[in-house]
Amino acid sequence: MKNVSLDAVDHVDRAVLPIGTDYPSGHVLDWHEHRRAQFLYGATGVMVVDTAEGTWTVPPERAVLIPAATQHRVRMLGVSTRSLYIEPDAVPWWPATCTVVDVPALLRELLLSAVEFEVDYALSGREGCIATLLLHEIAARTPLPFHVAIPSSADLAALCRGYLAAPDVGVTNAVWAGRVAMSERAFTRRFRAETGESPAVWRGRARLLAAVPLLRTASVSEVAGRLGYASPAAFTAAFTRAFGLPPSRFTAAHRDGDPSRTRRPAP
Repeated sequence: MKNVSLDAVDHVDRAVLPIGTDYPSGHVLDWHEHRRAQFLYGATGVMVVDTAEGTWTVPPERAVLIPAATQHRVRMLGVSTRSLYIEPDAVPWWPATCTVVDVPALLRELLLSAVEFEVDYALSGREGCIATLLLHEIAARTPLPFHVAIPSSADLAALCRGYLAAPDVGVTNAVWAGRVAMSERAFTRRFRAETGESPAVWRGRARLLAAVPLLRTASVSEVAGRLGYASPAAFTAAFTRAFGLPPSRFTAAHRDGDPSRTRRPAP
């Protein structure tokens, strides 16, 4: 199914509903939730998924697992999605929080095939086997670290969401503490209690996450400069430590030259 509203088909008696949707760049799916669990794959572009607990940046050709009944918002940057909406009872192993995962070639091809199904596709034969195999493949995926936690308190959450929108290397713990009228020591202790890491470590990770959408249209050198790194080499080293891949893997030049990408959905 392509460009179909989930509400129009949610009643259909299928554990897995595949839907492909194309979005204009910059489109925002505002806060909402689904009764079903969602496997949201970005066949093109970058997605940023927000919940009350955190922010997940989904690089091109990766996916995010969204638990059922989770309030979330999705920002689309040149994205064509291939989603699976799954009955919760069919996936008792589904993670309790959003999780970014890789999408290897087999899973990608299964997704591209599944979104061509009719809503009441046959459960026996090829289509039913593909739906079953999709769940096996998703269950085998390994989580990727493309996320930061968001503090539970409103004032600290506002600081973090503001920083994610516009990372500023000049921001310090003292600056943030002043904005919430706390001593630096008390602020740092409270921030660590709510996120599990220090404010400085959190900001460093947030800056690296901000690099992912920038790399769609800018070079590694340009992104390093925009995010305040001393050199492209310093940026590359930090990015690789955090995510296990160099930033060059997320540039347009790399994607255009990747011979493994033999099938691409229409933009």
